[in-house]
Amino acid sequence: MRLVLDTDVIVAAVRSATGASRALLNAVAATKAAALVSVPLFIEYEAVLRRPLLKEETGLETAEAEEILDGLANIMTTVEIHYLWRPLLSDPFDDMVLETAVNGGAQAIVTFTARDFRDVPGTFGISVLAPSAALRDVRST
Repeated sequence: MRLVLDTDVIVAAVRSATGASRALLNAVAATKAAALVSVPLFIEYEAVLRRPLLKEETGLETAEAEEILDGLANIMTTVEIHYLWRPLLSDPFDDMVLETAVNGGAQAIVTFTARDFRDVPGTFGISVLAPSAALRDVRST
């Protein structure tokens, strides 16, 4: 299964070692699913993981954030963006997630904020799933 993980899923995986988001990343690391990422989306992951508020909430140190980013870079498949699909959504960061999914031939976008994507991904044949639903799908294949 080819997935694009919204940034909120990465943050949830950092915050909780026992949640569906972390389990989904573990499944990607075990090559049970492919997580697609574009350079702009990875830069967003990096910016969010380095936010002082996240450090304050989780105790995540800069070195730990770097280790997480290195790990993500090693397990994710990079997608080149050949065509921009903007603006289709109200948030340009969500447009970036959609563009990664479309350009990478993803089957699903994984996010906690499905309502922000409305029905737009469906026009490209892409599902929008919560991490728990994506994890169920990955485990069933």
